[in-house]
Amino acid sequence: MTADDSFGRLDDDDYPAYTMGRAADMLGTTQGFLRAIGEARLITPLRSAGGHRRYSRYQLRIAARARELVDGGMPIEAACRIIILEDQLEEAQRINAQYRSAAASVGSTAAV
Repeated sequence: MTADDSFGRLDDDDYPAYTMGRAADMLGTTQGFLRAIGEARLITPLRSAGGHRRYSRYQLRIAARARELVDGGMPIEAACRIIILEDQLEEAQRINAQYRSAAASVGSTAAV
């Protein structure tokens, strides 16, 4: 790997750059919390060659959202389920918007 390859990863939200301990410190939570949201299948950390969990910035943002809900009194399992459903809804809305856009362009072409 060259230095250019390494620097390119600095902007990669999906690069698993953070150890479990560092991720927990950044989120102000425990490693057990990160394990719990992993068990709830909210995030699936990648594993290093030695088998240690590694987290990306994207995963840390999701974990931070879960922590907000849990800090508000919600059980971890419920918080994870809500976040998963929010993500699914956002994806469905994005796909629906694409279909509407495609239908509108077909409709305007048919009117010509």
